[in-house]
Amino acid sequence: MTAKTPAPGTVIFHRHRGYGVITAVNLLTGWISARFGSESRTLDLNLSTDEVQYADGEAILFRRAPPDRMPHARLMAMVRALHLAGYQKLYLYAWPKPSGLHWRWHLFTGQRDWMQRSWREGWYGSGADYNVNPVMGWGDSPGATTEELIHALAKFDPQGLAQALGKDEDHTAWFAGVCDALLPGYMYSLDMQRPAGAPLTDMPPVPVVPVRAGLAPYSGPAIGWPPGWAGLWSKVHAMSAPRINLTGIPEA
Repeated sequence: MTAKTPAPGTVIFHRHRGYGVITAVNLLTGWISARFGSESRTLDLNLSTDEVQYADGEAILFRRAPPDRMPHARLMAMVRALHLAGYQKLYLYAWPKPSGLHWRWHLFTGQRDWMQRSWREGWYGSGADYNVNPVMGWGDSPGATTEELIHALAKFDPQGLAQALGKDEDHTAWFAGVCDALLPGYMYSLDMQRPAGAPLTDMPPVPVVPVRAGLAPYSGPAIGWPPGWAGLWSKVHAMSAPRINLTGIPEA
């Protein structure tokens, strides 16, 4: 069953305004914009203090049970389930935006080449986009379960997902261990840090980031780098760019 997550289009109830619909949301701050009845203007409300409920009367406990403000933990659970189903050539790369406030993500299949990986439309995104509209972008619903995410991805791009069939046992074992250590509250970031005026730091600790507010800093076991990263710190990196697709149809 899909969990309830505040998102544009969610029907809500306000004590003084009655029923309305969310038009914009920020999972980072808990502020939403909503339109009520026939009013043309939206009203800005805070989910923690303005007595906003879901339309069926369920409370939105934004402070006590905050939603994930980044999608990475949900993506990790989905990838792990697909690995168990035989889609072991599916990889999840996560790295920070230059501001450091949000983390990008990229799913890719086929050859395990972390720096020259292939791009497929709809298989990448940013936490900055997610926290205003919490969907992955392949026809999923906000708060979709792991099974629902898999079903939506398979329906959106069956040819792309088929490329992930096959074995990559060392990566699958690494990924399962990472999921055991981090889920459901934390994500990994494959960020190769470069101190100012210095080369890349060889084999630094893998950064671990909480995906929702109120979680303590990660204090579990150190996370190792995935198989295939040895030597990447000493190579020249030329990041691949996403291919522009003007048709809106996923490429094979």
